[in-house]
Amino acid sequence: MPELNLQNIDQISQDVRKQEITFSHLLDELTDHVCCDVEYEMQKGMSFQEAYLMVKQKMGKRRLKEIQEETLYAVDTKYRIMKTTMKISGVAGTVMFGFAALFKIQHWPGAAILMTLGALTLALIFLPSALSVLWKETHSTKRLFLFISAFVTGACFIAGTLFKINHWPGAGQILILGTFSGILLFIPALLLNRLNDEENKIKRPVYILGAAGCVLYIIGMLFKIQHWPLSTTFMIAGLLLLCILAFPWYIWLTWKEESHISSLFIFMVIGFLLIIFPGALINLNLQNSYQDRYYPNNNQQHALYDYLFRNNISLISRYHDSLSYPKLEQLHSRTTGMLASINNIQDKMVRESEGEPGKPAVSAGQISQTETGHEILYKELSKPFSPDPVRDFLLPGCPARKDINKAMLEYLDYLTGLIPGEDILRYKKLLDPSTYLPVSDPDKVAISLMAGLHSLEVMKDGILTAESGVLNEISGNK
Repeated sequence: MPELNLQNIDQISQDVRKQEITFSHLLDELTDHVCCDVEYEMQKGMSFQEAYLMVKQKMGKRRLKEIQEETLYAVDTKYRIMKTTMKISGVAGTVMFGFAALFKIQHWPGAAILMTLGALTLALIFLPSALSVLWKETHSTKRLFLFISAFVTGACFIAGTLFKINHWPGAGQILILGTFSGILLFIPALLLNRLNDEENKIKRPVYILGAAGCVLYIIGMLFKIQHWPLSTTFMIAGLLLLCILAFPWYIWLTWKEESHISSLFIFMVIGFLLIIFPGALINLNLQNSYQDRYYPNNNQQHALYDYLFRNNISLISRYHDSLSYPKLEQLHSRTTGMLASINNIQDKMVRESEGEPGKPAVSAGQISQTETGHEILYKELSKPFSPDPVRDFLLPGCPARKDINKAMLEYLDYLTGLIPGEDILRYKKLLDPSTYLPVSDPDKVAISLMAGLHSLEVMKDGILTAESGVLNEISGNK
């Protein structure tokens, strides 16, 4: 019967140790078991390398780990309790999160309670028990940092998601902490762990590309949730690295010699979809937020503007034969001039958004002309999240904002000359640009195009409201 030499036994022993077999007695028994299987195969005329390869293929990559887990489960009560707790809490937390999402979509009561319970179950029970189980199975100080960083990142993302959905304060800060924990701690630790795998040196470039893609994609997700600029750029760059390079390359290296599809491949595809779907859902949800809130709100603002404008025209027409008519007509002329100035700024903002960087669009096709002025077709805007137009036209210090401030001050002075000083105080707040536009440090403000256009619409309504009051004062119709 062929026998293994000391060099062969030492190679098998080292390979068994690499499987993170921490049970000392089990380590010797598994090594002996593998040696016996190799000697049995060598009886068929195989060399040691051929026989050893045959045995490893029969066992699979995780069989030795599974034997250790089964042994621990049978003899270690604490391990058995922690693993049972991990399984139950993982299923329970996921199920509660799933039902919470359903309740949230259907606007049923109890969604917030279910989501809170699910988040607490996953963050306070599942993650600590999973960390304990992993440590018990590996006892690897090298991987301890990986486990802890995974715990911190997972807990922050779960808590941040819970706070964000329930609109609780601090959601942004928690998500930022989770993102930085993921990209600075967890992903580098995971990458370092994979790069130390001597058996898969050929896959190291793939691991680096995959880590870079994940970092860019996570940053893009955070930027999208926080409504920060460049979110789309980061997400597209991350997905290109993952979809076009890392994932296909890894699949080709791993299964180029396989003649069948393994279960690991199926799990990888599902896991990859779990990366893409949340990003798509977040984008759709944010877009729906605009459709559900900004679009109807802005349409209502325009309807109010249209009503106020027509009402003021009607008031002036009723006094066509009175002595105050020229004064009323001159006031309305000044008002329409103010409105035209604001419309012009809105037009420039839309053209900048729809054009290329540094090259605004020639015309704003998203703006149509009506009897009372122009109307913005909000659903036609291709970049409603863009903060550049507000930064360039509405923030304190920019030329357009200075023009607005100057024009509003002149308009207020003009109204002051039409009615007594005390009466004009009622309209002063309506004609103050800071009532509608940002007053913070321009370097710390990022406001979307849609929000900026909405602010200008409210400002126009305020001007028409002030005009209506002054028209009534002049005509004596108090």
